[in-house]
Amino acid sequence: MLPVRVQPGARKEGLVGFTDDGALRLKVAAPPEGGRANQAVVELLAGLLKVKRRQVVVVRGMTSRSKWVRVDGLDEPTVNHRLAAALSAAKGRNGQ
Repeated sequence: MLPVRVQPGARKEGLVGFTDDGALRLKVAAPPEGGRANQAVVELLAGLLKVKRRQVVVVRGMTSRSKWVRVDGLDEPTVNHRLAAALSAAKGRNGQ
């Protein structure tokens, strides 16, 4: 289970980093209407973690920016490793 903090309606999508309380920070371009932002979160995380979309499920926070997401088929160390690699790549692209 991953705690996730989402910024819907962003100009650029991607992994931003982590909040002070340890939640994963994501930006998605989709608006928070009709579940579109949740679907964008699923697609973004599936791409970052290199899993199928059906393996990523929003289990809590469907109408909130703060969500809990379950990733099926990966253990916690693998998820953490892939997120760290994605964050490192994102920072490299942004020149940070």
